Amino acid sequence: MVVGTTSHAGKSLITTAICRILSRRGWRVSPFKGQNMALNAYVTASGGEIGYAQAVQAWAAGIPPLVEMNPILLKPQGDMTSQIILKGKAIGKVSASDYYEQYFDIGWQTIKECLQYLSTEFDALVCEGAGSPAEINLKHKDLTNMRVAKHLNAPTLLVVDIDRGGAFAHVIGTLELLDPDERALIKGVVINKFRGQRSILEPGIKWLEERTGIPVVGVIPYLEQVFPAEDSLDLLERKPTKANSELNIAVIRLPRIANFTDFDPLESEPSVTVKYLHPKQSLGHPDAVIIPGTKTTIADLITLQKSGMAEAIQNYAASGGTVLGICGGFQMLGQSIADPEGMEGQVGKYPGLSLLPIKTVITGQKTARQRQVTSNYPQAGLPVTGFEIHQGRSRIENPADQKFCQPLFDDANLGLVDSCQSVWGTYLHGIFDNGPWRRAWVNRLRQQRGLKSLPTGVANYKEQREQMLDSLATQIEEHLDLTPFI
Repeated sequence: MVVGTTSHAGKSLITTAICRILSRRGWRVSPFKGQNMALNAYVTASGGEIGYAQAVQAWAAGIPPLVEMNPILLKPQGDMTSQIILKGKAIGKVSASDYYEQYFDIGWQTIKECLQYLSTEFDALVCEGAGSPAEINLKHKDLTNMRVAKHLNAPTLLVVDIDRGGAFAHVIGTLELLDPDERALIKGVVINKFRGQRSILEPGIKWLEERTGIPVVGVIPYLEQVFPAEDSLDLLERKPTKANSELNIAVIRLPRIANFTDFDPLESEPSVTVKYLHPKQSLGHPDAVIIPGTKTTIADLITLQKSGMAEAIQNYAASGGTVLGICGGFQMLGQSIADPEGMEGQVGKYPGLSLLPIKTVITGQKTARQRQVTSNYPQAGLPVTGFEIHQGRSRIENPADQKFCQPLFDDANLGLVDSCQSVWGTYLHGIFDNGPWRRAWVNRLRQQRGLKSLPTGVANYKEQREQMLDSLATQIEEHLDLTPFI
């Protein structure tokens, strides 16, 4: 079990690294997180949703993601409610105050069933906690931390972020607030994000070990963020500047931005700088504007309209700028979005940005599936894979409008591009993971700038991700002693 003294202590990263370390040692290992709250999601081969971090951890373990790895996924909707994904399927939405009363028992039962299944299929489980295990107002209903550790009698790592300061107080305070049977499971402390000289830290480590009787099994140096955090707070820490950048792409940081992992492959392009813009910021003159996915399409569309960003994007597109919308962003590009059942809140019909001739209706039925299609644009015949997660149907209702846009793929329902190839829209998450398609799209931007095209025969992002996972595991293994745990 991996728990942390705080959120963003590095639990996900440490869990990911351990999965790869054990896999390289010949173990058949699976990640697990009982309950996750995140808007970054992934769709498994069975069509179930899990947190994207657990998908990355599965890939680190060398296995396909399964819904059992993240039995409960909560997707905040912005009105003090969250959509509940139970074992991969959306089962409703609930307020924070009612969640534990209504879903604690079924949630814990589902967690135990998934743990039992994974325990029979794998040699080892690496379980990740959430936030802190010592939130005394929540401990009695905590489905993610020490309840799981106690159920499994799992030796537990306590991770602390020393970069934020107060690391020793965080460790001591956390241990003091754990029950004796919980504290007994803590077999090691990991000091994460260390920037200084180890010799200066040594007296503190010695004091901590003597004070607690628990060994410090790792001091992990500060690593640049190589994988996304589970919520949009991470976007505030990203540094958009590259010394050799030739293209600048603006991603609108919507209030309920979802699946911003879509843009990790773009950020990996050496010649591309990706900058996240708040709706109230000036749009400027980027080479492309991307409207990402969102958990609340209509509410975020209204935010764009009230902030003036919607008009700025419309003017940008009218001047020949390139605009791409993904999922909820695709829906916003249309003529209108209707929510007749109030799935996102208030019942009504709302005007879109009118950049594509589509109309969208939000429905109760959720589409979640992996896809394999063939591209029509920007280069015909490229194989493209990805996944859909959306509660809406978009279509061209006026046949006369079809001459103004073309299907982006061989499945016309999956995306459109206008006749000038300036406005693009798709339901496909993970589109930039496809190396040749990504390069072809980037090359169109380069051509508009008079820049030489780059080779399109590049590997898909998953190959780069594998190298990153190996590098991460190698760096952490050098500074982490797993002997007390295996």
